[in-house]
Amino acid sequence: MRGLEDKVAFVTGAGRGIGRAIALRLAGEGARVAVTDLDEATARATAADIGGTAIALHVDVTDGASVRAAVAEAERRLGPIDILVNNAGWDKVEPFVKSAEETWDKVLAINLKGTLQCTRAVLDGMIARGRGRIVSIGSDAGRVGSTGEAVYSAAKAGVIGFSKTLAREVARYQINVNVVCPGPTNTPLFRDIAAESPKLMEGLKRAVPFGRIGEPEDIAAAVAFLASDDAAFMTGQTLSVSGGLTMI
Repeated sequence: MRGLEDKVAFVTGAGRGIGRAIALRLAGEGARVAVTDLDEATARATAADIGGTAIALHVDVTDGASVRAAVAEAERRLGPIDILVNNAGWDKVEPFVKSAEETWDKVLAINLKGTLQCTRAVLDGMIARGRGRIVSIGSDAGRVGSTGEAVYSAAKAGVIGFSKTLAREVARYQINVNVVCPGPTNTPLFRDIAAESPKLMEGLKRAVPFGRIGEPEDIAAAVAFLASDDAAFMTGQTLSVSGGLTMI
């Protein structure tokens, strides 16, 4: 154990994919987990797999009232939130010139504004208690760009920039703020994208030095490290988990 015993974690987008793996990993290391998702049925399934140390909550990260209500309910049932994992995300892969403004708004609202909403909702409590861990899921698309993901790349670059600035602002309160950037990862969203381009998966496998696509558990391990006491002196950092596809 690395100091996660009895800590309370609030994980967004935890019904499936990377978020589900994060919730399971944190619970496995002793945390009590608020499993949150827009799709409450998947959140309930993840919480059921964890057992009695988890609760499932509906949350729309683009809606401040929804976020604040979920945070309040999580703290009522589990206790003060020690760890926030901003994982909820969405993307639509297409050339920028073919994208619509409605798509831009949705990508920015979920990936960037959602991170701001959730962070703001937990921050006062963390400041008052003089401790906390915030780990946001970025993307290497936000560090080096990615064809067909212009607005998503912008949103994730925003998450990185926001996190670095926030880390400076709240370090005096012993709150750590870091970002994990997955490379291509075997999630339902990635599989949906790959299904439209059968050669994509094989091409990416060849491009990754380790010769495989990432698994959600690879990302969850990095998040658990940054949420733990092992990373107590790390803040404002961006950690790529990409099998060497990006080396920055």
